Amino acid sequence: MTLTFQPIRVATGFDEDGMLVLDEERRLLAVLTRLSDTNEVAPGQWYLEAGFGRFNGITHPAFADLDAARAWITQRRAKGS
Repeated sequence: MTLTFQPIRVATGFDEDGMLVLDEERRLLAVLTRLSDTNEVAPGQWYLEAGFGRFNGITHPAFADLDAARAWITQRRAKGS
């Protein structure tokens, strides 16, 4: 599976650095936001702001970097195939 990360600003009211996560057919799978370095829970990490389909759930994980987010999305997608 090929994933594309496209930078975008996200109006969360706090941190605005974001990434759209698209699959090879240009379908939107998730929106990630980068938490600020002063965030108390996961400073500097990428947070699953919104997920669609099997990437949506009651928990929204944070990832150390975009490679970790890519691995999580790839693994979750493979489980649903």
